[in-house]
Amino acid sequence: MTNHVVAELVARSNRLGSDPKNTNYAGGNTSAKGTETDPVTGEPVELVWVKGSGGDLGTLTESGLAALRLDRMRQLVNVYPGVEREDEMVAAFDYCLHGKGGAAPSIDTAMHGLVDAVHVDHLHPDSGIAVATAVDGEELTAKIFGDRVAWVPWRRPGFQLGLDIAKIKTANPQAIGCVLGGHGITAWGDTSEESEANSLEIINAAATYIAEHSKPEPFGAALDGYAALPDDQRRVKAAALAPTLRSIASFDKPMVGHFTDDERVLEFLSRSEHPRLAELGTSCPDHFLRTKVKPLVLDLPAGASVEDSIARLGELHEAYRADYQAYYERHATPDSPPIRGADPLIILVPGVGMFSYGKDKQTARVAGEFYLNAINVMRGAEGLSTYAPIDESEKFKIEYWALEEAKLQRMPKPKPLATRIALVTGSASGIGKAIAVRLAAEGACVVIADLDAAKAQAAAAEIGGSDAAVGIAADVTDEEAVQTAVDATLLAFGGIDIVINNAGLSLSKSLLDTTVADWDLQHNVMAKGSFLVSRAAAKALIEQKLGGDIVYISSKNSLFAGPNNIAYSATKADQAHQVRLLAAELGEHGVKVNGINPDGVVRGSGIFAGGWGAKRAAVYGVPEEELGKYYASRTLLKREVLPENVANAVFVLCSADLSHTTGLHIPVDAGVAAAFLR
Repeated sequence: MTNHVVAELVARSNRLGSDPKNTNYAGGNTSAKGTETDPVTGEPVELVWVKGSGGDLGTLTESGLAALRLDRMRQLVNVYPGVEREDEMVAAFDYCLHGKGGAAPSIDTAMHGLVDAVHVDHLHPDSGIAVATAVDGEELTAKIFGDRVAWVPWRRPGFQLGLDIAKIKTANPQAIGCVLGGHGITAWGDTSEESEANSLEIINAAATYIAEHSKPEPFGAALDGYAALPDDQRRVKAAALAPTLRSIASFDKPMVGHFTDDERVLEFLSRSEHPRLAELGTSCPDHFLRTKVKPLVLDLPAGASVEDSIARLGELHEAYRADYQAYYERHATPDSPPIRGADPLIILVPGVGMFSYGKDKQTARVAGEFYLNAINVMRGAEGLSTYAPIDESEKFKIEYWALEEAKLQRMPKPKPLATRIALVTGSASGIGKAIAVRLAAEGACVVIADLDAAKAQAAAAEIGGSDAAVGIAADVTDEEAVQTAVDATLLAFGGIDIVINNAGLSLSKSLLDTTVADWDLQHNVMAKGSFLVSRAAAKALIEQKLGGDIVYISSKNSLFAGPNNIAYSATKADQAHQVRLLAAELGEHGVKVNGINPDGVVRGSGIFAGGWGAKRAAVYGVPEEELGKYYASRTLLKREVLPENVANAVFVLCSADLSHTTGLHIPVDAGVAAAFLR
């Protein structure tokens, strides 16, 4: 049975964490103190429950809490070796844990355990950080809150900060909380309701003061030529730049991207002070751990051509890498972790928007959300005073903190297709859907493209949220629609790595019954469609400089001559030779091109369900419901081929295990001797 104190804590955390004005994703932590029965002594024992390391307040559950014995927690003060060795105290928290399970204690645990209050909230609201990062933050805190909120000078999160806040609370019994210089806020209360109310009072009072006292143009005057482009132009330019931007962010290691043209980003980039403020970087540790200390900003007006923008971005990237390397060398000590890469995680393009990057889509999206938080913070601080983030040396201490490095090392091993982005055509059902499901299960981000947008979106929803898969409409016979589909992929996930040419249909007719319209339809969808998709995707693949995979779902019929399918088989032969031609042409760019030759995929197949199955059954003289069994009976392995079997082959081709294979066709037909490759 859940302790009522824990239930109140989780409910409060969810309310606070679900509103972005209160704190950012996975930012901040909350706690509550109460009693449980010690299972050893049978006596009551006082505990503190605190949000564990890496959790998110908005989605926190009881399992995301760390439970520590309060008596042992407080006794750590007696063995504290001082601020120079405060990191050692994190390991000591493990000796204060109560019971089994629960989350790992976070670096902020000391703040919650040592502060003499039953309930404590530590949050990262934009309004609070704006005050905390103003050059005169201490004076502003007194002006806004009087003696109800204390000021705590910047100190890196840890045991000493917990001691500092505990001391300040004791010295200021009238205070409901404090502003942490350069960082955020902490509030407390005797009840859960009081703590939440005090947190919201600080957040809302700061926001109200900023709104009432901010100067009209906190980011400076409008820059001529830097205003936002019209919506359609903005997205076209974003898609055109996306492959180059991803190559920049992925120079050291592949990244997934996220694009936003949020009006607050566009407004920031349209103003005269944005270069100075961007160079100052972010301040809150939660921000710059996800965004790097500062972004890369394209210093060209919105109307600059794509070609000029790409050329300038190359120069800026070189300078950014040199600057980051110098930053690392200025502050690194012999025991610092190795440099984690010198590429930007945030790239800002005036008139267009913001591109953010991470190890997966969620990380990339959250990085962008955090930089948007930073823009809000800069607006508030500049509106009241002057934005003054924490010193660069302090940022380095946190970015390359041994504890942060240990957290990174504990992360689970990435899946085989992590950071890879796949576009699968004709994938709302059948073979295409099975391929999309398998690629997503192996860590890829997937765009499901199909003639039927609603079905594509439904298939994507089955895979997961928009961080895993999106569904779009795409007519592969239409050149403009194909480019739109590739652009949608670039904007959804920042790039493209895997292209599956699966869209298809089949008409079972003899030569004399096959019309020109039949011939054109099948060639337009499969031969021309594959060509259009491959051509549009190849341009992005080449610009990214990350290699990639193009896979054609061809057919046993590309090799085997059977009756009554002249148009279908000829089209499949066309696709099969496209594989060879493109493998020869794209190899120098690291792009592998391979094919799959399935046969007899009846169950789950959209083609067979659309009438092809009945006609093939008639050709072979078997009932349609036994067609799968018939196909299996004529194979060497006597096995029916399923969509998942084709998906397995696609995964292997796109995995590192076949990194040196291109121009290959893999039969997935359970063994049809007449279709053996020669």
